[in-house]
Amino acid sequence: MDDLDRRLIALLRADARATVASIAKALHVARGTVQNRITKLERDGTITGYTVRLKPQVDEHRIAALMTIAVDGNRADSVLRTLRGDPAVEALHTTNGRWDIVAELRADSLEAFDRVLGRIRQVDGIASTETSLLLSTYKL
Repeated sequence: MDDLDRRLIALLRADARATVASIAKALHVARGTVQNRITKLERDGTITGYTVRLKPQVDEHRIAALMTIAVDGNRADSVLRTLRGDPAVEALHTTNGRWDIVAELRADSLEAFDRVLGRIRQVDGIASTETSLLLSTYKL
C-alpha cells in the first residue's frame, strides 16, 4: 500500500458513497486508476466492506464496550484484517504494553453482544481478550 492508496482510503472513510470521478478529481489521477486501486484493495482484503456512520444520539441505547486483545506471535495484521470485516467493530487501535489491539465494539442487546464476543474470541491468532462494557460517556 502506497501513499495514493492511503489517501484513497481516507476519502472513502470520509464518504464511502463518493463517486469514482470525484475521488479521482480529489487525488488528481484518472478514474481508471481509482477504480483499479479500489478493486485491488477489495481483492487483497484491505477493504472488507462499506458502512454507515450514525449520529451518536441514534446509537445511544446500543451496548458499547472496549475489548483488549493479545495476539499470538506476529499475527496482528491477520487479526486486524479479520476484525475490520466484523460489523460490531467500530474502531481498532494497536497499542503497546500487555495488549496488542483495542477494539471498540457495539451491539443492540446483551445476547447480540455475547455472540459478538464469541465470534471475536474464535478469530485465528487471538491469544486472549478482556472486555469492559462502557457504562457512561462524558464529553470533554
